[in-house]
Amino acid sequence: QVQLVESGGGLVQPGGSLRLACAASGSIFSVRAMGWYRQAPGKERELVARITWNSGNTYYAESVKGRFTISRDNAKNTVFLQMNSLKLEDTAVYDCYLSTGNSGWGNPRYWGQGTQVTVSS
Repeated sequence: QVQLVESGGGLVQPGGSLRLACAASGSIFSVRAMGWYRQAPGKERELVARITWNSGNTYYAESVKGRFTISRDNAKNTVFLQMNSLKLEDTAVYDCYLSTGNSGWGNPRYWGQGTQVTVSS
């Protein structure tokens, strides 16, 4: 079984920064990618960013391009989401996931517990 443990959420003022981390442990095989979704109250869940495990290819939602950076530490099985220039609309629960598979971005298979990010003045 694979466990994903998230950390780094919290309260920040507009324009501030936060760094989320998601550490994977357990029987990790065939990791294709890791990434983050988010969901704000009353809104649909949104894919924020993802990164392939071997090549480091990245994807960002248009809403976060230029502000968020996803990275990974393969040795520690950890993915990071550096969030800069945070806006009120970034407030959401951020969920980390790990996908498996042999092609493309894989299929999300494991999920973290979710971490709250609140941007407020």
